[in-house]
Amino acid sequence: MNRTVIFDPLLPSPILIFLTALVFGFALLALVRGLNGWAMRGSAGIIIILALSGPKFQQEERLPLADVVILAKDVSASQHLADRPKQTTDAITSLISTLSDQKNIELRQITVSDGSEDSGTRLMTAISNTLAETPRSRIAGIIAVSDGQVHDADLPVNMPAPMHVLLTGHETDWDRRFIVKNAPAFAIIGEPINLTLRIEDSGAAPQKTNLAPLEISVDGAPAQRFNIRIGEDIILPILLPHSGRNVIQFTVPEAEGELTAKNNTALIQINGIRDRLRVLLVSGEPHAGSRTWRNLLKSDSSVDLVHFTILRPPGKQDGVPVDELSLIAFPTRELFLEKIDDFDLIIFDRYKRRGILPALYLDNVARYVRDGGAVLIAAGPDFASADSLYRSPLGSIMPAQPSGRVIDEPYSPVVSDIGERHPVTTKLPNSGDWGRWLRQVDVTPRSGVVVLKGIDKRPLLILDRVENGRVALLASDHAWLWNRGYEGGGPQLELLRRLAHWMMKEPELEEEALTATATGQTMKIIRRTLSAETAPVTITNPDGTTTKLDMEANEPGLFTADFDGPEIGLYHLENNKKTTIIGLGPAAPREFESTIASTSIMASQVATNQGGILKLEDGTPSIRKVAEGRPAAGRGWIGITPRKAYQTLDVHQIALLPPWLVLLLAASFITAAWVREGRR
Repeated sequence: MNRTVIFDPLLPSPILIFLTALVFGFALLALVRGLNGWAMRGSAGIIIILALSGPKFQQEERLPLADVVILAKDVSASQHLADRPKQTTDAITSLISTLSDQKNIELRQITVSDGSEDSGTRLMTAISNTLAETPRSRIAGIIAVSDGQVHDADLPVNMPAPMHVLLTGHETDWDRRFIVKNAPAFAIIGEPINLTLRIEDSGAAPQKTNLAPLEISVDGAPAQRFNIRIGEDIILPILLPHSGRNVIQFTVPEAEGELTAKNNTALIQINGIRDRLRVLLVSGEPHAGSRTWRNLLKSDSSVDLVHFTILRPPGKQDGVPVDELSLIAFPTRELFLEKIDDFDLIIFDRYKRRGILPALYLDNVARYVRDGGAVLIAAGPDFASADSLYRSPLGSIMPAQPSGRVIDEPYSPVVSDIGERHPVTTKLPNSGDWGRWLRQVDVTPRSGVVVLKGIDKRPLLILDRVENGRVALLASDHAWLWNRGYEGGGPQLELLRRLAHWMMKEPELEEEALTATATGQTMKIIRRTLSAETAPVTITNPDGTTTKLDMEANEPGLFTADFDGPEIGLYHLENNKKTTIIGLGPAAPREFESTIASTSIMASQVATNQGGILKLEDGTPSIRKVAEGRPAAGRGWIGITPRKAYQTLDVHQIALLPPWLVLLLAASFITAAWVREGRR
C-alpha cells in the first residue's frame, strides 16, 4: 500500500495564485490598520483557497515488479575458437545460478549469432531490440558474455542501467591472418593484374621469424609455395589462364599455437574477359552474303575484323595492266604464317583453292586449329568442286566430306535433336517458322555433331572439336536470306553470333560444361550436356567429405541442382569427368578479421553508465546491488541497479476538505473575527 496527498485544483493555477496574493494583501492591510481580526479573516481566506486547490488523500494498492537483467550470449563464429565456448558456458551457468538466488530478479537471455550477409557480430542491435520490448523502468542491468569483437559497437543505444561485458579469451592468445587488399571482379586475359597481399600477426605472437609460407593455387591446380615477410604489403602480378571464372586460392599453413587457421585462406574469384577478339574473314569472291558476315562482326565493338575479299584472282584475264589496278596486295605470308596465332577466329567465306594460299599456308591453318584456334567455313558451290578446301591440307580437320553435289531447291533449316540441346541452336527465336534457303551443299559427316539439317534432313551445320581447337562447317551460302527477310526471314544474326562466340570458346556457349554460381552459402549447379540424362554431381566439401546430388532436367540439355554449403571454403564439383570449383562465403569472413579478445571496442558503451569490462580468465565476477548513479563495477564484481518498479492494482481517494467542513471553518473564522472586532 502507498499513501500520499495530492491536489486536484478546481480553478486554474494562475487564478489560485492571484486569489492567494489577494488574501495575503488584505490580511497585511488589516494588520497595518490595526484590526484585531486580521489573522482570523486571513485564515478563512486560506481555508477557502485550500478548498479550491482540491487536496485529497490517495491510497494505492501496488504489485511490486521484478527487476529485469538482460543476459546476452555471444555465439558468433569467433566465439567458437579455442576454449571460448567453455568459458562462455561456465560464465552463463554461474550468472544464471547467482541471479536465480536473488529475490525480485527476472532474467532475460538473448543469443547473438553471426549477422546476415557477413555483417559480423550485431550485439548492440540485439540488445537494442530487447530494450525496445522491455519497460525501461524495470531494467536493472545488462550483461554480455563476448570476446569484445562487436561490429555494431557504435550503434547509439540509450542504456537505462549499467552494462557489463565479460570477456572470453586469454592474454596469451595470438593469431595469424592473410589479407588480399585488392581483388578486381574482372580482368583482361593476357594482361597482368597486381594483387596486394599481406600476412599479419596479432596478439601475443611469438617472434621466431619474420617470414611465413604462402601457397597459391589457381582453379584447384597444385599449389605453388613462396615465403613472404610478415607485416609487409607484397605486390603479386597474376595472369589469368582462361576466360570465365578463375578461382585463386591463397593459403598460409597453420602455425603452432595460433587461434585459428580459418583466416589463413582467401578465395578470390575473378572473371577473365578478352580485351579484343581478332577475326580474319577471307571471302573467296564478292557475293550477297559477304556483307552479312562483315556487318555481323563489325556490329560487335569488341571484335577487331581483318577482312579480305579476292576481287581479281590470278586466273582472271580482263586485259587491265597490273600497274593500273588499285587493289591492295594480299599479305598472305604475314597473315597465315607470322601472325596467324594472333587471331581468335578465321572464317573462309566461299573460298576455294586458287593458288593465292599455298598448301604450306593452309597446313599452318590446320596446325593453328589443333593448337587451339578456330576455323569457320561458310560453304558455297565452290566447296563441292575440284578446288574445294576439303582437297587441301585443311581437309584433315574438316568434319564432313563433300559429295560433289550442290542442291538448288528451297528448304527450311530445321534444328536437329542434338541441336535442341546444343547452346548454339537451342531456343532460337521463332523456331519452326523460318524463311527458306535456296541452296545446300551435300556433305557426309565424318565427325562432330549436326545441329542444323536441311533438304531431306541432310547435314546443314556441323560443329566439331579438333584436338584443342574448333571447326564449324555451314553447308550453305544462303544464310543472308534470313537477314533480307525472305519469306519472313529468321534468326540469322543470333545464329551466326552464337556460332562465332562458340568457336571463340565463350564459356556461356560450351555444350559440355559444369558451372556453379553462389549466393551466400547456397550454390546453384548447372550442367549443360548433349546427353539426354546425366549422372549425380559429386561435391567435395572443404573438409574433404563428399556429397552426391541428383540433378533435375530444366530444359533439353540443361540440368540444375541447388546445394547449401555447410561451411565457408572451396568446393570441388565433378560430373561425368567434367570438373569445376567454386568458393562459398566471403573471401575474408568478417568474423575472423580480428580474433583477439578486445576491451577497447565496447569501452565507450560500457562507460556510459559506469559499467565494467572484466576478463573471464580471472574468474566469473560476483553480482552486487548498487544505487543508481554509483560506480557499478570493481575488481571481481559487477553491479545491478534495483529499480523498485511496480504495477498499480487499485487507487482510493478521499477529499481532505469536504464542502461542509470548508463552510464551517470559514464561517467560524469570519464570525470570530467580527465578534473580536465588535468588542473592540
